[in-house]
Amino acid sequence: MTNSFLNTSSLFLLAIITIHLSTTSSAVPPPSSATTVCQYTRYPSFCRSSLPINNSSANVYDYGRFSVRKSISAAHKFATLIDKYLAGSSTLTTGAISALQDCKYLAQVSIDFLTDAFQTVGKTQTTLSTMKSEDIQTMLSAILTNTQTCIDGIQATASSWSSKNGVLAPLTNDNKLYSVSLSLFNRSWGVKNKNKNVSGSHKKHIGFKNGRLPLKMSEKSKAIFETVGQRKLLQSEDNGDEVVVSDIVVVSQDGSGNFTTISDAINIAPNKSDVADGYFLIYVTAGVYEEYVNIPKNKYYLMIIGDGINQTVITGNHSIVDGWTTFNSATFIVTAPNFVAVNITIRNTAGSIKHQAVALRNGADLSTFYSCSFEGYQDTLYTHSLRQFYRECDIYGTVDFIFGNAAVVFQNCNLYPRLPMSGQFNAITAQGRTDPGQNTGTSIQNCNIRAAEDLGSTKTYLGRPWKEYSRTVYMKTYMDTLIDGAGWREWSGDFALNTSYYAEFNNSGPGSDTTRRVTWSGFHIINATDAVNFTTASFVMGDEFLPQTGVPYTSGL
Repeated sequence: MTNSFLNTSSLFLLAIITIHLSTTSSAVPPPSSATTVCQYTRYPSFCRSSLPINNSSANVYDYGRFSVRKSISAAHKFATLIDKYLAGSSTLTTGAISALQDCKYLAQVSIDFLTDAFQTVGKTQTTLSTMKSEDIQTMLSAILTNTQTCIDGIQATASSWSSKNGVLAPLTNDNKLYSVSLSLFNRSWGVKNKNKNVSGSHKKHIGFKNGRLPLKMSEKSKAIFETVGQRKLLQSEDNGDEVVVSDIVVVSQDGSGNFTTISDAINIAPNKSDVADGYFLIYVTAGVYEEYVNIPKNKYYLMIIGDGINQTVITGNHSIVDGWTTFNSATFIVTAPNFVAVNITIRNTAGSIKHQAVALRNGADLSTFYSCSFEGYQDTLYTHSLRQFYRECDIYGTVDFIFGNAAVVFQNCNLYPRLPMSGQFNAITAQGRTDPGQNTGTSIQNCNIRAAEDLGSTKTYLGRPWKEYSRTVYMKTYMDTLIDGAGWREWSGDFALNTSYYAEFNNSGPGSDTTRRVTWSGFHIINATDAVNFTTASFVMGDEFLPQTGVPYTSGL
């Protein structure tokens, strides 16, 4: 994409009008003024100053396209700005450099998402399919999450950096522009009603494309895989229930497999596989793997299966106290779409004294974790962005130990609050939604909340509002006596108490008693009609991607 295209608004607006006139549509919306369109955004004044106001033929789709295109330009400019600061890094602290490197990475992700979004909205005047609309809303939501992550990192690690406002000021304006783009997209192409009154469970099996087993998987490994995977390796493409696997490599520390480290196996996985190619499966035998695993965004359809919780263990100890940003402290990082993990434990052993120390950071769209365990203290599981699903997983932690701004469903999981530092309380969730247009939130369904062995009498809450529009829902979940009667805890004063959305539906156990719950206007006891919005099918489009994974799940309530 050339700079002239990025920076010439008049030429682009002419292109928008051309697209508008040439697109076939059964019902082209009437022209609207920028003032009318902007009233539906979070920042009307900023919106009006950003959009062309003298085009009498533009409609809401045209303004939406223009805003997305302008967002692309802003993201490129910000990436260039970050490069400039990093080029002069000799004057920066280690913390500031780390935060800027995170910002650089996140800016490129945002550019990719915006480019993908424009390729879609630049071609249509009409309503998109439900899945395509959800895809674009998810990407635009993630862009806001990326910019907020950059802001948080700069503020947390660069307190003595005199020029940090040179980054924060433009990024704050960019965030407003991204919010406008998201609002206009939702107004134009968004799904108006995606409620799905669905129920039932789904189970599938793992098979092999072309009915072949890879040469390097021994009969012993195959037998172990079948046992711990709780499924058979079907070798017939005629069975409609099979999950297609293109190839398997084995990771074993004793040298009996293809590789001795997980990272080496990931490196040889194909790039940008298609769903028709099947999963590239990495089978990791039992052992403690002291390595930092990073699955980059181009490793589509990667599946990792271990020998079981506490058998195949991936461990690290990075923390914010030891100089890492929260974003990059994770033992295991995944950003590749359609990732699946089964039967592994991911740990961060830094301990409560090291504060923020992430075990898993997940920014992988349509990702699935089944029968896995995540162990840490503060900030154990970073559900950073996009759409995620967790089934029958164990999660251990203390302060904000499930946090982030993904659209995520936890189903049939076990949540174990453990002993924090002296004087601290536990909050299970700290959800980070910053904009009412984002389709993000944390849904906890049919889970169990029980004390870890060391918890003692520590006060434990269901969550607290990390960001202004924090959203968390507990449904049909067992809550033991460890949950404080108030249920929820403030972040700071009255911040976000009225703008957050916290809800409970049909929970059980002594900790589920709602008679002493907080009285914030953001707290709700909901019925089934509302709860269905946060089910797997509705909230993360689970029926579209989970069947191919072989993971059991419940679509609805």
